[in-house]
Amino acid sequence: MGPFTLVKWYMDCVTDAGDAAIVYCADLRWRGLHASMGSVLESRAGRESKTRTSLGRFRIRATADEIVLEHPRLEVAGSWQSACPPVERTVYEEAEGSIVWNCLQPGSRVTMRVGDINFIGMGYAERLTLTLPSWRLPIRHLRWGRFVSVDHSLTWVDWQGPHSTRFAVCDGREQGLVSATESEVVIDNASLEIAPGDALRSGQLSSTILAGAPALMNLFPASLFNIREQKWKSRGTLVDRGGTSHGWVIHEVVDWEL
Repeated sequence: MGPFTLVKWYMDCVTDAGDAAIVYCADLRWRGLHASMGSVLESRAGRESKTRTSLGRFRIRATADEIVLEHPRLEVAGSWQSACPPVERTVYEEAEGSIVWNCLQPGSRVTMRVGDINFIGMGYAERLTLTLPSWRLPIRHLRWGRFVSVDHSLTWVDWQGPHSTRFAVCDGREQGLVSATESEVVIDNASLEIAPGDALRSGQLSSTILAGAPALMNLFPASLFNIREQKWKSRGTLVDRGGTSHGWVIHEVVDWEL
């Protein structure tokens, strides 16, 4: 039947003006199947956010300093230049599999193209490797987000369920996560104030990121497609002992509906 392996890339960019592009690329091996897919979300001032998803191969070249992406079917290409050190963590592990979170670029300088639109700004890149199927994860609620400015970066993960864990990464160093809400994130030595922002996407995965890949509907359990996400883009202000730093926040809440 073959073991389950899913490698999922997440990369984004927000310009100074607040235009945003988010790219997901995933490579799945399971039950003798090998499938690749990608999805891109665009958010531009004065326009409704839109998501496009496509099955098909992509190319990613990753070094310590740079990630280069090409996804021909989505007409997406870009370069992420690292601005701070990476952090890797095994988020969950059991006998049958694990989840390894690799925050390759907590902060990036990005140049990317989506169709005929160019995005130049600060961004973020991570890679998630799962050897345990998504619908079997001991999780019910996830709050995730990232803040990036010219000077600082902050990423947080608050995972709640039968297995719970929470942590943060600030400027490439792991720190304790004290609390996280839609308006504020508090870590050991700093806090992030999040302004009310723009909704980027809301709904079940079956109607959002997976809507463009109906062929997957017959392959996975229905519970996977019932996962509900809410994603926002907001301005953020990081306050620490050194002062304040202003940047953009992309954050989300994900619920596993049984």
